[in-house]
Amino acid sequence: MTQALQQSIKLLQCNALELREFIEAELEKNPLLQAEEGEIKESTAEDADTPKESDEPRETDFGDDQSFDAGSFDDTETDYIRGDSSLATRSSVASGDEDGLGIDDNASPEISLREHLLNQLQIDITDPMERMIGAHLIDLVDDAGYITQNLGQLASALDVEQAELERVLAKLQGFDPTGVCARNLSECLAIQLREKNHLDPAMECLLQHLHLLGDGKFDELQKKCGVDRDDLKEMIGEIKALNPKPGSRFEHEIVQHMEPDIFVRRLPDGNWHVELNMGNFPRVMVNKRYYKKVTAETKNQQDKKYLSEQLMSANWLVRALEQRAETMLKVGSELVKQQDAFFRLGVRYLKPMTLKDIAAATDYHESTISRVTSGKYLLCPRGTFELKYFFTSALQRSIGGGDDVSSMAVKNYISEFISKESIEHILSDDEIVAMLKDRNITVARRTVAKYREALDIPASPKRKRLKCNSL
Repeated sequence: MTQALQQSIKLLQCNALELREFIEAELEKNPLLQAEEGEIKESTAEDADTPKESDEPRETDFGDDQSFDAGSFDDTETDYIRGDSSLATRSSVASGDEDGLGIDDNASPEISLREHLLNQLQIDITDPMERMIGAHLIDLVDDAGYITQNLGQLASALDVEQAELERVLAKLQGFDPTGVCARNLSECLAIQLREKNHLDPAMECLLQHLHLLGDGKFDELQKKCGVDRDDLKEMIGEIKALNPKPGSRFEHEIVQHMEPDIFVRRLPDGNWHVELNMGNFPRVMVNKRYYKKVTAETKNQQDKKYLSEQLMSANWLVRALEQRAETMLKVGSELVKQQDAFFRLGVRYLKPMTLKDIAAATDYHESTISRVTSGKYLLCPRGTFELKYFFTSALQRSIGGGDDVSSMAVKNYISEFISKESIEHILSDDEIVAMLKDRNITVARRTVAKYREALDIPASPKRKRLKCNSL
């Protein structure tokens, strides 16, 4: 496999962010390669008389010259499957700010949780040894505000008694935010309740048996705490009002919004218009004027060889980018064509489809289809989806029952059945199997259980306890 072919394959599987980083690196190291901007257009001999292109995303037209209209999606129903990681539910990011706030108004506070705790350490603790121990303890605090590492190991490393370590820890647990430096959830909640003077023996017992609360075993919890049902509900309400992650407000995680690579919209005649988001396709060009000027002035053969190699590399990159765009558009268009029923009617009509199906229709290899669809996203009237979402396994209909059904459609049915169940009748997996069979879909009980777990839906006993708890 040649280096050029390897690079082409790499470009094909890059997502939008990786592609930008790759192009930036190439622009830095290749003097003949430049971003296609106004001033660069003017410096190119071939394009000197060509009007400059707009900086707006360009459209690749498939039989229609209308631009992409996101507003046409406003009145279209969107399908959503709860908990399915393959369904990307991210919305495209609007360029404007509804609140009229600038970047500075939305900036996160610069201070970190560690800095916040160290500032309090310098003020509240004056003993040098305790300050040293406190600083080491603060280094162990995670983003949620907990210390989960073994304190015995830290005591040995610092050559201090563990009792001394715990005395300093108790002081740190009085710092802001309330509940910080706890070693577990129970201790975190206890610190917060103690500050409110609500940590009575019954509440301490409840915190010692949080696992019973999570399992919905309220009768057993009542007996252990020695309270009646109303008191228990009030105690649970207090617990829910606390902050289980006191350090979370100091997190500075940068959320990267996923930009769609392909736009799909419906035309007035009912057909689908597929276009590339050209904002995700960096435009580069070869500066041939600069190449001619430099080579004419260069006498050194080694330098001429270097320039010739850079010209070849730049030409290859431009062609590779064009080929990447063409391949993505062709694959995306075929995908929309084969999944027409999904785009018109919803997830229940998602057709079972494999990489082989698209490969056969586009004359590309299956490995090419895999690279094109990995990490690429499609925006359509039903939301934003990773291209991989449309490739699902097939489940056969009942005997004599027509076309196969997509596994994603079955998950949608399961989600709908469970969302409509009542507390008086919680559906078992066997009952869901029977309901699917009524819709001419035959699946095993273990398949229903597997799909239910993939949707993050608990089993029927736990669902019943959760519904009882919500009353």
